[in-house]
Amino acid sequence: DVLFPLELKKVIFVDADQIVRTDMKELVDMDLKGAVYGYTPFCDNNKEMEGYRFWKQGFWATHLRGKPYHISALYVVDLDQFRAMASGDTLRILYDQLSQDPNSLANLDQDLPNYAQDRVPIFSLPQEWLWCESWCGNKTKAKARTIDLCNNPMTKEPKLTMAARIVKEWSDYDLEVRTFTEKIENGEAALPAAKDGESRESSQRGSNHKNTEEL
Repeated sequence: DVLFPLELKKVIFVDADQIVRTDMKELVDMDLKGAVYGYTPFCDNNKEMEGYRFWKQGFWATHLRGKPYHISALYVVDLDQFRAMASGDTLRILYDQLSQDPNSLANLDQDLPNYAQDRVPIFSLPQEWLWCESWCGNKTKAKARTIDLCNNPMTKEPKLTMAARIVKEWSDYDLEVRTFTEKIENGEAALPAAKDGESRESSQRGSNHKNTEEL
């Protein structure tokens, strides 16, 4: 509510370990039916993972009362509706209350919006907007608009290994990035131009920091 300019109507968040296979403009244009934001519910069809679906047990099962628990790897926010409902204030109040318990909000970006569904409504995006092998299995992969390299609590497979195994276009992406990186390091390609008032050195530090975060 205070981070983005008022003229910006919607914003989309996509995890760095996600492969997009669709036109994200469709997500911008989607009618969220009056909800503040849209998230995709966790898949329920890979029965091997049933014991790891914590939202079906204990506190979460009681709190959600049949509502879905959504994954935060991809979501769209209607900023106009977010501001109109004072959702930022609501979330800040709930965060302040819950953060006093060290066992709460273990996964902040996911737990907080799911916890607050009664006060800050979530529109559940169609399941194909986010596919994750761990929770969804392979039957629905062909329809996936995005592929999330989410952790598998059973195998704990490294994400780069997972990407090479389940994403057919990954090797091409990886080669493109590695080739460009080598060109930068060998002085064969220029770094992005520095913004006004920013030195090339600071721009390069920012670029390196970003790459480190993504890895």
